[in-house]
Amino acid sequence: MKALLTFVIGVLLSTTALADITSFRSAKEALRDHVYFDQTSSDRGTFYCGCDWRWVGESGGRTDLGSCGYQVRAQDHRAERTEWEHVVPAWVTGHQRLCWQDGGRRNCRSNDPVFRVMEADPHNLVPSVGEANADRSNYRFGMIAGEPRAYGQCDLEVNFKQRVVEPRPEIRGQIARTYFYMHDRYNLQMSRQQQRLMMAWDREYPVSDWERQRDRRIAKLVGHHNPFVTGERQWRMGHRNSGEGLESVGGSRYASSTGVTPEGSVVIRGNKNSKIYHLPSGCPSYDRISPRNIKTFVTEAQAQAAGYRKAGNCR
Repeated sequence: MKALLTFVIGVLLSTTALADITSFRSAKEALRDHVYFDQTSSDRGTFYCGCDWRWVGESGGRTDLGSCGYQVRAQDHRAERTEWEHVVPAWVTGHQRLCWQDGGRRNCRSNDPVFRVMEADPHNLVPSVGEANADRSNYRFGMIAGEPRAYGQCDLEVNFKQRVVEPRPEIRGQIARTYFYMHDRYNLQMSRQQQRLMMAWDREYPVSDWERQRDRRIAKLVGHHNPFVTGERQWRMGHRNSGEGLESVGGSRYASSTGVTPEGSVVIRGNKNSKIYHLPSGCPSYDRISPRNIKTFVTEAQAQAAGYRKAGNCR
């Protein structure tokens, strides 16, 4: 009887539309109640490691590290809890907004409606072991030579020196389609290196049954699907972004249908130490600058006026 009641409640929750998701906090609560309510003890588990967990508090949880053979690398307190991970890091989306230059994430939350929508987009949020979330940080995804395991049986590799993370094969396709979605919807710039990797993962790891189910549940909350999951849209090199998420926030003030970077966006990264700047396309070192050394610009002219010169390896 208890199992039947749990099933009925789950069905009702998953078919009920939720009110507006207005913040990162409300997004986490909605994901708990309407998307992941029945996913804590399955073969999927937490995103990077596949661990079981139990809900604690409004939107958090406690991990069962033994269920996935997880070994703590350094942070016991964070390994014990689940956290909500941005697949495309908030740092990545924030650094393409002017608000980040004037006060980082806190300023963007307070003053940039586009950033608030991006930060709270449920399509980009997944439950993770807290330590894995912390170690992933804002590093780019990539392939790491060998299998340098630091988390026991959890198939997650992190190269802290090169700032690269290699996730387990089971989630690579979902990562790719989430990257496509976020960059397309919010007109973000993606380096050619990351595009090539994500396109390869998208081909090699097709959409799973759970990924489709997750997409349907989230669509009931926010009113739209990830079109790269449903198959309505395909990513090709040099993809032309739709910018649909910008239109929903601020109309023409934020959106661009011409492929020009929308108002408020920042796409050029300068290295404070070398005084060299890199473009998101054609510059191999765009994703390799240490965050503490990044200075962002809207145009090349702005970078040059600040005393920066274009990287010599840009094509």
